[in-house]
Amino acid sequence: MRSGPEPARDLIARLTAEFTELPATSPSADPLGWPGYGDQRARATERTGEHESVVCGVAEIGGVTTVVVAFEFGFFGGSLGTRTGTLIEQAFTHARSAHLPVVSLVMTGGSRMQEGTPALLQLQRIARQLALTREAGLPHIAVLRDPTTGGGWATLGAGADVVLGLHGAQVGFAGSRVRPPGYSVTQQFAAGLVDQLVPRDELRLRLERWLKLVTGPAPEAEVPQALGASTLPATGWEAVQRARAPGRPRATAYLAAYFDWHEPISGDRCGGVDSGVLCGFGHRNGTTVAYAAQCGTATRPAGFRTAARLVKLADRLGIPVLTLVDTPGAANDAAAEKAGLGAAIADMFTAVASARVPVTTLLIGEGGSGGALAFAAPDRLWATPDSYLAVISPELAAAILKRDPSEVRATADQLRLRPQDLAELGIAQLRTQVAPG
Repeated sequence: MRSGPEPARDLIARLTAEFTELPATSPSADPLGWPGYGDQRARATERTGEHESVVCGVAEIGGVTTVVVAFEFGFFGGSLGTRTGTLIEQAFTHARSAHLPVVSLVMTGGSRMQEGTPALLQLQRIARQLALTREAGLPHIAVLRDPTTGGGWATLGAGADVVLGLHGAQVGFAGSRVRPPGYSVTQQFAAGLVDQLVPRDELRLRLERWLKLVTGPAPEAEVPQALGASTLPATGWEAVQRARAPGRPRATAYLAAYFDWHEPISGDRCGGVDSGVLCGFGHRNGTTVAYAAQCGTATRPAGFRTAARLVKLADRLGIPVLTLVDTPGAANDAAAEKAGLGAAIADMFTAVASARVPVTTLLIGEGGSGGALAFAAPDRLWATPDSYLAVISPELAAAILKRDPSEVRATADQLRLRPQDLAELGIAQLRTQVAPG
């Protein structure tokens, strides 16, 4: 047995039930006439049993047929050469012709120096394949192994729909020999560039779950049952107090009750994560529903961007979306404004407005102004008895109108923010608990 990184075929065997390699129709290339390159290739083949740095084929993972692109790090450090680009292009082309998802098992040191700029140009070629596959509505899942650097990270890795990172992997655009060491997948996850961190022994299960999720859409997202209060609030201020009550059910409770199981995505792909917004895909009654849920905190730009990414991805894959609204409003501090708050809210409004799949919204708590409304479907909005939706909070409304603080409660009534007010205004439908029995 070889020591060092796990060979591509060993990894494929560990993750798949069946695997059929796609025929390699491209001959080896030496575009620069690099001295000794032919001998180096021959030694790499003798060492690994492979003729290129990727192994591509069709596999069954968890009962889902998928195209697999697996990097062989023992072959020139998994580097991208001209023939590598050809094999990856053929794999993605086959995926589109057979309407199959793609799983990329990435482990690469970047572009191959012995093939120079022609090797570098393969990044454009791969990017084109990713674009065509997205356009075809097919999912692409990337697994970041150790290491994932250079163009492999900047195309197949970071450009995937769902990015899974193996614990301990080095992930970054620059390789370890030309940058300070230590940039890890954990840091990329914290920066919102990786969806999940996965232990090596859980990878097969995680891939099986993800492939089931991205290939089995429900026709629409059913409206969740209300979990909190069973009676409607008598006054506007009571509605506000209920929505702000620490003990009422939050997004985590609703997601747990709604889904059999679910898998999260994380981050806005722009360097930000908002822990107050939960996004992902869930399994319910044998089909998939995507979700974007606010958790009761002021939503930050990264939260809006992550939710917009979720809605756009679900729309492209034909998966209906459930949004849960619960926020006092958008974060309005200097850091949020500097991070592009207005543009991030606009992105979410646009994502929901342009979605071709059904978007279903349940108002489960506070509904503060545009920060809440950005998550709401205009024609499929329901409200629970312990929620409200208002143009502004009663306190701020009273302050803006220069009213005495004692008039806050009356102002809450005048805003007509109760669930039943929303129903009477034609804004939302009421969603209450189902009677037992």
